[in-house]
Amino acid sequence: AAEIMKSVINEEASRLKDLRDRLIPSVLEAIPKSYLNGHPEKRLHNNAHFRFDYIEGESLILSLRDANVSGATGSACSSKTLEPSHTLISMGLLHEEAHGSLLFSLGRNSKESDIGRAIEVLPGVVRRLRKLSPLTPSYLLKEYNEVNK
Repeated sequence: AAEIMKSVINEEASRLKDLRDRLIPSVLEAIPKSYLNGHPEKRLHNNAHFRFDYIEGESLILSLRDANVSGATGSACSSKTLEPSHTLISMGLLHEEAHGSLLFSLGRNSKESDIGRAIEVLPGVVRRLRKLSPLTPSYLLKEYNEVNK
């Protein structure tokens, strides 16, 4: 396995970086009040980590799972604690910001269609969850309502 990976690692890293670099700007452009966690370029080739204001990561993960999109978060559903990721907190995020995080990890089986599916589904999921959240400001809800007219 190590020999096989050694022979394809550069090509695979480039492929994953291309997928990641399609995903990140698409998500940030499509979803208001969305942010990239970490440096935009100095990051792992297979990593895209976002945060979304006014929603919790656990609800986000469950909603994405219902739409056949896989992701992870550092919230209670994955760590069995209500504390947010200590890494995100040490980066300067507030607790409520860290709770709205979503990690996409790409791998050998990740395809362009997977990225397309995530880009297609994620904005609607975030919009729906924000409409349910008592924390979402009225101006953002108004924008969502105008889009749906």
